[in-house]
Amino acid sequence: MPGGGNEENDDRLLAADSRARLSCPSCGSSHVAQVLGDNGGISYVCTACGHSWS
Repeated sequence: MPGGGNEENDDRLLAADSRARLSCPSCGSSHVAQVLGDNGGISYVCTACGHSWS
């Protein structure tokens, strides 16, 4: 089995897993989009109710 290169894949899986558990604090929906904020930070928008947070 080849070694190395697995850390990048692990990081991607962890990021995908954390997004999968993200839900809207307002309505509880899991339909959440990750967007780039005005100051370059990450923000989130619920596509079900329109609530946004960062």
